[in-house]
Amino acid sequence: QFFVFCHGLLQLSQLLVSGYLKSSISTIERRYGLSSQTSGLLASFNEVGNTLLIVFVSYFGSRVHRPRLIGCGAILVSLASFLMSLPHFITGPYEYDQSVASTFSNTTDLCQPGAAGPWANLSAASCTPRASRENHEVLLVMFVAQVLLGVGGVPIQPFGISYIDDFASERNSPLYLGILFSVTVIGPGVAFMLGSAMLRFYVDIDKVGAAEVQLTNKDPRWVGAWWLGFLVAASLVALSALPYFFFPREMPREVGEVLHTHTQLGFPVVLLRNLRHPVYLLVVLAQVNISAMVAGLATFMGKFLERQFSLTASLANMIIGAVNIPGAMVGIVVGGAILKRFQMSLRQCSALCVLGMLLCLLGAFPLLFLGCPTQRVAGVTYWDSSGFGHHDMECNAQCHCPERGFNPICGSDGVEYTSPCSAGCRNVNIGTNSSVLNYTECSCIPGPGLARPGTCGTGCSHLFVPFVVLSCLAGILASTSHTPSFMLILRSIQPEDKSFAVGIQFMLLRVLAWMPGPVLYGSAIDTTCILWERRCDRRAACRYYDNTLFRQRYLGLQFFFEVGAF
Repeated sequence: QFFVFCHGLLQLSQLLVSGYLKSSISTIERRYGLSSQTSGLLASFNEVGNTLLIVFVSYFGSRVHRPRLIGCGAILVSLASFLMSLPHFITGPYEYDQSVASTFSNTTDLCQPGAAGPWANLSAASCTPRASRENHEVLLVMFVAQVLLGVGGVPIQPFGISYIDDFASERNSPLYLGILFSVTVIGPGVAFMLGSAMLRFYVDIDKVGAAEVQLTNKDPRWVGAWWLGFLVAASLVALSALPYFFFPREMPREVGEVLHTHTQLGFPVVLLRNLRHPVYLLVVLAQVNISAMVAGLATFMGKFLERQFSLTASLANMIIGAVNIPGAMVGIVVGGAILKRFQMSLRQCSALCVLGMLLCLLGAFPLLFLGCPTQRVAGVTYWDSSGFGHHDMECNAQCHCPERGFNPICGSDGVEYTSPCSAGCRNVNIGTNSSVLNYTECSCIPGPGLARPGTCGTGCSHLFVPFVVLSCLAGILASTSHTPSFMLILRSIQPEDKSFAVGIQFMLLRVLAWMPGPVLYGSAIDTTCILWERRCDRRAACRYYDNTLFRQRYLGLQFFFEVGAF
């Protein structure tokens, strides 16, 4: 029982690492200028290290000191998590365009007619050889950390489960495995809540004083302390790893036990026998579709909520961790309970799966229409009659704005401008704690020429609650098919192939869903970008998406996989 407790704790902390990355992905994109395709690849890269080794591990399972190997794997996971936060410590402080001169930047982004000076150096100085080298180093460190995370995670689940199953009584084994399974479902929820808590702090909380931070967490330039969660998770994993070095290679069995011996057939024989089994193959393919959907959802749902409903990263994570993931847990439990209550046959199991997916489709379809178009951004999504957006524009031609300035402001006319300079604002009013109150004398904004800092937002808050309710409902319905689909696999294959068939199933899910899923979603999201940030002449993170296209392609992909599963 102590082993089960330790293993639950370790699995929770391990999931905290991989789940936390997903919760902070939009922040890491903004901080290091990554496209969603790159960040999707990063998020799924731990599966690479995992998949390479998982076959060997299942094969050598019984010949090694399992607890000690789990401990070593956990130490590796802990190191990987520390490594994930390293980029924060090897790069300089986060820099952004601002209207108030500060200690690390004396340039401001107001309109300064005739003075090409302060502006000229801003766009040129930002690309030193060090800056471009830093970017490669950051990506390299993160990808290596992800591979190590995958490799370290290899022994943890299979060895833990086989160790428990070997030494628990037949009566208790399902209970113990059930506890572990519920932990693996709770884990991601805890990870998103951790993300929600950490991203409220400013990224350079350890490098600059609180007085110098001029951003609030609602600002589009805000970057939260993404690295902090990795330190927390790494410490937890390291603590959980300690007891494993003191467990014995073998334990006395719990009482009431019958030993089963397995005949070992050749690898290819069993593989072909399972893959030729139509029920096995079809159910695994359905699970591949559901997993691909979940992989993309988990990685980019936060980003989607941030952009579509103008939420902070912190709030988006809170919603996912407190609403969507618990919803999926409820679905899994309900599906299992229906199975147990009605003692279902295989045919009834498959009917339950089909029904769950059908209802899920009905709930998910309206989501495609719950959203708002992109806000009007001058020169990006909106051109007025005065010809805004052309280089010979009358209203800010004399400002000499840099092309890559980004400090969005919202004009009194409800149009957003990418920077005070592009709106032709010549004056800024500062509040007590050096925060910007408003901008005045903006030559591009009609009427009083006033603007407030920050984005205008999508004006979509009224659709937010219906969206969350429907998506949670669709998630509950889809996850009711989880347990019956596993039953279909376990009951339709020969008993001696069971563990092998489950191994192959997880392998196929990894290769066909968890690895390509986030990359596919990321690429789809990238195609909807309308304004890219540029760093050192490379395309960096996306500044503005076409919100309607983003929603249609992101949720459309999700819907496609749900239909596939159905």
